[in-house]
Amino acid sequence: MSTLDAQLMANWMADLHGVIDVNAKMLTDLDRQIGDADHGSNMARGMKAVAALDAGNFDSAAAYLKKVGMTLVSTVGGAAGPLYGTFLLRFASALPADGELTANQFAVALSAGIDGVKARGKAEEGDKTLVDTLEPALRAFEEAASGGSDLADSLSAAASAAAEGRDATIPLIARKGRASYLGDRSRDHQDPGATSMAMVIESAARTLS
Repeated sequence: MSTLDAQLMANWMADLHGVIDVNAKMLTDLDRQIGDADHGSNMARGMKAVAALDAGNFDSAAAYLKKVGMTLVSTVGGAAGPLYGTFLLRFASALPADGELTANQFAVALSAGIDGVKARGKAEEGDKTLVDTLEPALRAFEEAASGGSDLADSLSAAASAAAEGRDATIPLIARKGRASYLGDRSRDHQDPGATSMAMVIESAARTLS
């Protein structure tokens, strides 16, 4: 188990900031093919603002992550800001009080975050969105946790499934978002939102366990 506190969540966000920064051009290139060509730059701007937050100013993991969510809403342009912000706000609201974090508790928070994204974006798995990363990740995490795996192993399973979900968006025709305007032309392109969300899950696997 990991000790849940604001610093643990800040470690997650710091790792994610680095990954987004390194991959911003790639994310924007993906978005150029089926979107507005700004996903990478938007996410990099948002994560830079998140990196400026001091975990020491927050009395709990939930309080810190709620601020992160609100920061992303206000600094990330396009649809990504509200979606990522909603994910983290709902995730934070479902976290237990600071202390030992179990796999089952993390599963509850992850599920709440996903429900928020689906409600906000009106998207389901198969629509070629970040939901195609999140739903497989949750299923893999819950299956591992229910089988007795600890947080680290459950997160590892979730990260692998998130990557598979990301790659599975390539043959899909987009049914939501800017890419849906392209119809059949959205096929054979990897979804940028699914790609960045896979980075979120992979960062969690590296830092939260």
